[in-house]
Amino acid sequence: MPEPRVWQLTAGSAVLGLALAAAAATAAGPWDGGQRTAERALAAAPATGGERHPAPAAAPSAPPRPARPAPAPSAPGVLTALTGPAAPGTRPADLARVLVPLLADPGLGTVRSASVVDTATGRQLYGEGAGTPMTPASTVKIATAAAALTALGPDHRIATTVSAAPDGRTVTLTGGGDPTLDPARLKRLAADTARALRKRGHTSVRLAYDTRLYPGPAVHPIGPNENLAPVTALMTREGRLDDSTSGPAPRSGDPALDTATAFAGHLADAGLKVTGDPAPGRTPQGAPLARTHSAPLADLVERTLTNSDNDLAEALARQTALAHRQPASFRGAEKAVRDELGKLGLPLNGARFADGSGLDRRDRVSAALLTALLTRAADPAHPELRPLLTGLPVGGFTGTLAGRYGQAPAGAGLVRAKTGTLTGVNTLAGTVVTTDGRLLAFAFLAGRTPSPDLAQPALDRLSAALTGQN
Repeated sequence: MPEPRVWQLTAGSAVLGLALAAAAATAAGPWDGGQRTAERALAAAPATGGERHPAPAAAPSAPPRPARPAPAPSAPGVLTALTGPAAPGTRPADLARVLVPLLADPGLGTVRSASVVDTATGRQLYGEGAGTPMTPASTVKIATAAAALTALGPDHRIATTVSAAPDGRTVTLTGGGDPTLDPARLKRLAADTARALRKRGHTSVRLAYDTRLYPGPAVHPIGPNENLAPVTALMTREGRLDDSTSGPAPRSGDPALDTATAFAGHLADAGLKVTGDPAPGRTPQGAPLARTHSAPLADLVERTLTNSDNDLAEALARQTALAHRQPASFRGAEKAVRDELGKLGLPLNGARFADGSGLDRRDRVSAALLTALLTRAADPAHPELRPLLTGLPVGGFTGTLAGRYGQAPAGAGLVRAKTGTLTGVNTLAGTVVTTDGRLLAFAFLAGRTPSPDLAQPALDRLSAALTGQN
């Protein structure tokens, strides 16, 4: 059993972490009734997920959203009080003395890079191979999310629609690329459709479904995998075949057909006769009969980062492609994400975005790019990027960091970071509030690591060291 002094230190770190994190998060916004907009149960329950993370027990579903979408709340400036001159504890010489020994940890493998930046000034306080492109794993989601936010704006919502043929005999369910469509919204969409058809005097229809918005391929280059459903424009609950809400899960081989089949059942329950089986088709011209919308993009980004949601990340990449008039495919999304980030003047040398989720080992991102993105998100001139910060998991408390920082308690509550995990690759990128009241952005990328059991605690110790606590 630990000595009393150890317990006191641990408790003190946790209390200090919570106090400073609360003060930092208060300024980070957006807030809704005292809680960040997307940190409802759907977005940031203490859950893990994404690539190579164990799935938690199923969480209760979020309350239904109104039929008519309302704008997402604007985010205020982040940590505007933390803009003074650099504190003594954040001088490059101080950081080098602390970080160099920690970066030498054998758990970080043989290839590593690091970048630490003062978000108030944009000054790099420490760098080791900061400009070297490396496999980022899931930290690439920061870039994916940033591109979507700048291309579409935080208020953007993804629509799923139903349209009728001129004779009213066929209706088409059209996917807009919303992987968060759930059974409750699908049922309401069917009820709205049935009501509109009855007003037109139609009581019997055939059902088609249209997924042509995403030209494919639907299967990720890694092949069928429990970390990601086939990437299609029409799906329900990310194609999950169990009750999970995040993390690996058995996936449908044809989420679009499953969704259309369920929709046909809801139409029948609403009093319509549905003839035949759902079949692929084209969306007829004209205004839709009914539609449903996703949560605002700001919420989707926060959920993507908090839970390391691969399906949402791929959807965000494709929505960016559509905004750039590119094919909503892996290749089209890659070009669109890079082009969009280029508008921000970011260090993109050697960068590649082969997918939106980080499951593809061909992805390349530098530590300098990740810290530049996080620094932009802290800049009051870029409020559209604020969800990049508010969506980051909190060390020791939420998302993919809920079970971390047991060996580095100084980081609990003070570190907010996106994790990345592939076999032989472990990464961490985010922000930390120092004891001096500074907000630092950091990125630590490690390759050829021996195991996550060794690499993750080493990354936790690195980020916790930035707090300035002993």
